[in-house]
Amino acid sequence: MTDHYYSPRPGAESDSRELSARLRGQPFYFHTDAGVFSKKGIDFGSRLLIETVNLPETGSILDLGCGYGPVGIACAVFAPQCRITMVDVNRRGLVLAEINARRNGVEERVHIQASDGFADLGEARFDAVLTNPPIRAGKGTVHRLFEESVQHLLPGGELWVVIRKQQGAPSAKEKLEHLFGDVDLVLKKKGYWILRGKKSNEC
Repeated sequence: MTDHYYSPRPGAESDSRELSARLRGQPFYFHTDAGVFSKKGIDFGSRLLIETVNLPETGSILDLGCGYGPVGIACAVFAPQCRITMVDVNRRGLVLAEINARRNGVEERVHIQASDGFADLGEARFDAVLTNPPIRAGKGTVHRLFEESVQHLLPGGELWVVIRKQQGAPSAKEKLEHLFGDVDLVLKKKGYWILRGKKSNEC
């Protein structure tokens, strides 16, 4: 596998840095490093997902491909009654996510673990899954994550995806429509699409 942010153990030399961000009007602080996605600042897609998603008031939320943690940590702040799970294949990202959970005071409300998609999550199921999918890993991997998400959503649960139009948003929407039936294109902004698929209450 090419050494990039989807690698389990990125070989890039450490280049750690601190950054701050305001998400939904609240201040957050993050430690980042080389070999993780968007190390210089929260990418526009993740920020748009955080700002747009309708989080459940209670239940369980999965940040699928958490990187250094901005999406899952934001979920823990803005949905304090929910249980947050954060997974990634990138071990460097997971270490940073743990640091950042403590930095932002939510370490007691998040569970962070290594997993390639849902491979190490057993039978866990969720009310919401949020993902900014690993485009560099290829379309096959991205679509596999969509398929696994459906299997691990509770009845009525929602999958929220942010993806750039030029990086496969139309085909992602088509795939999600195959999996869910109706899919909402919640927002288009600066070439990014926010997609939401909802699992039937009868599943």
